[in-house]
Amino acid sequence: MSEFNFNNKTFSLVENSENGQVNSETLFKYKQDGDVITADYSGGTVIYGKIIGKLNNNSITMLYQCLTQDRQLKAGKAIANISITKDNKIKLKLNWEWLDDKNEQGTSEYIEN
Repeated sequence: MSEFNFNNKTFSLVENSENGQVNSETLFKYKQDGDVITADYSGGTVIYGKIIGKLNNNSITMLYQCLTQDRQLKAGKAIANISITKDNKIKLKLNWEWLDDKNEQGTSEYIEN
């Protein structure tokens, strides 16, 4: 069993690649059931988004999708590496890729609020 508990935790963006979609106004609300991680996200550049992932020790393998403010449907995949900050907040560092004809890649970081 993992040492991490994502249930009812909210995360916000710390840093994102230029080709990323979310911004500092986007909030991610996570749920956890065993090794199944889900999240709803919205705010800023995103009207609504959804994440589903599988927790495996210190990482989450995830798929995500969203509808943006400019009415684009986007989807991607990521590996989120999990760490704990010195003030006991969960931090996620994602290596992600859009699942479209360009397959752009990037990184982003999120911190528990």
